[in-house]
Amino acid sequence: MSKDRVYSEARPQIVDFAFDEQVASVFQDMIRRSVPGYELVVPMTGLLAARALRDAPIPRAYDLGCSLGATTLAMLHALESLDGTPEGLEIIAVDNAAPMLEAARSNLTDPRVTFLEADIRHLDLEPCAVITLNWVLQFLPPEERLDLLTRFRDSLTSEGLLLLSEKVRTGDPAREAFNLAAHEDFKRANGYSELEISQKRASLEAVMRTDELDTHLKRLEEAGFRDVQVWFQCLNWASIAARV
Repeated sequence: MSKDRVYSEARPQIVDFAFDEQVASVFQDMIRRSVPGYELVVPMTGLLAARALRDAPIPRAYDLGCSLGATTLAMLHALESLDGTPEGLEIIAVDNAAPMLEAARSNLTDPRVTFLEADIRHLDLEPCAVITLNWVLQFLPPEERLDLLTRFRDSLTSEGLLLLSEKVRTGDPAREAFNLAAHEDFKRANGYSELEISQKRASLEAVMRTDELDTHLKRLEEAGFRDVQVWFQCLNWASIAARV
């Protein structure tokens, strides 16, 4: 695992964050040290997805915004550990960043996994039992999120499951300040300098547009999902399960 030093040197100009070759080469370290709960959320997402896939009429899953394929790998590991890998299992892992997909393909060569370079906003999904969407929606235009989730809901078979993780806002200034301070302490504890923290924050300001948690829950219900629940939250990071 290469160490993330993308923002370790002072930059005369901070450009918008992008999932380019430099980020792809250190992404595993970057996300582990930046997202509270990441090392729990990914394997738990795999376990929740595995349960939905084992008895599904169509054992197909989509890992949308797959980055390096960690969630896809977690699904495979969970199915194997539970001794419940269904016949005909298929996982389609999708990302629009070529450097991320190149790294993912080199990390994971399972024949049950298909990697696809595409913009998920324009992707036609086949019927499936599971869709995972981890830390992706926050990078898409807010006005497109409801239509996107509605299309995903229509692609899921009976008892299908959407697993969504996002950075969220509270809508309360005092709580926002508390969460921000704690999150930055989390980064400091993981070895990031003040320069790295400030420069990355500046690079994300224009490209990461977060919603309040209630907005996510209401949007999922409006998209046609039932039994929408938060299954994990740490500070301003939350994971949601939504069933058809």
